[in-house]
Amino acid sequence: MDLADKLIANGSLALDEYRDLIAGCTPDQAQRLAQAATRIRRQHFGDRIYTRGLIELTSHCANDCLYCGLRRSNRQAHRYRLTTQQVLDCADTGYELGFRTFVIQGGEDPYFTDQRLCDLVSALRQRYPDCAITLSMGQRSRESYRRLRQAGADRYLLRHESADPAHYARLHPAGMTLESRMQCLSDLREEGFAVGVGFMVGSPYQTPGHLARDVAFVEAFRPEMCGIGPFVPHHATPFASFPVGGVDQTCLMLSILRIVAPTCLLPATTALATIDPQGRERGILSGANVVMPNLSPVGVRGWYDLYDNKACTGEEAAECAGCLAGRMASIGCHLVVDRGDPPGW
Repeated sequence: MDLADKLIANGSLALDEYRDLIAGCTPDQAQRLAQAATRIRRQHFGDRIYTRGLIELTSHCANDCLYCGLRRSNRQAHRYRLTTQQVLDCADTGYELGFRTFVIQGGEDPYFTDQRLCDLVSALRQRYPDCAITLSMGQRSRESYRRLRQAGADRYLLRHESADPAHYARLHPAGMTLESRMQCLSDLREEGFAVGVGFMVGSPYQTPGHLARDVAFVEAFRPEMCGIGPFVPHHATPFASFPVGGVDQTCLMLSILRIVAPTCLLPATTALATIDPQGRERGILSGANVVMPNLSPVGVRGWYDLYDNKACTGEEAAECAGCLAGRMASIGCHLVVDRGDPPGW
């Protein structure tokens, strides 16, 4: 039995086996893994694809991560902050379009103190008590997470970026550690959030061994969500000259994660759609089951500039939800408008 068949049969591999499968996966193995991942997705979710309305709150960030266009050292970046009213206006648009989950995402902006962010969450919760509120606002204190949960937030996305401490250190400035990131993930879980993790595929200096550790971490931590996408460089970062991550490898990782974590919510990310016009469909056919169209004000969508050529129009725009629904229907899936809560949560 080869490693692909062993993973399909057992739902798990040893760390060195994950590494060897990722390093040497053949097209035939990748196809078998994608077929198995699709079968597992259908077993747990049918052909439902969950939509999340993405609202990009702020492009200010105190961090200086080497891969990110929002890093504080990028003096050319367009900086903005949305007001609470602007966020509510975005949510109004999204609700009319059928979204029942809103994802509030932003850089680690000191302006958004606990009080300001809790006030925003409370206002959104009051207006839309039937909707799920997901936050992706970086590392904060456990007390901050507790207050945000009490204010009405349901879920929190905090990509771990790399489960290998040495690799994590190569992607971040001194002072940012994998240990502190993992502590935040533990705090989020203990405060009652549905927790999302994630990583880039093809990031600088990444090896199959690093990806194997990412899979093993997801298998052990059992997050409710896991966001992965290909690395895409930004011209104003130290990683500007590194190559774009591969679509094939990203889809392989989606398939492996679906098999390892059958009920995890896995997005087909904007980055995947950015580097391949069929990237979102390919992600769904590899095991993903979430899409996140952009609800941010049209005038600032291009300013949330994480990486070069980030897609924020066309099917990436919430206003084109009908277009996206048609594309999902073309591969035998359909968008749903419910909250899409993680199974068992």
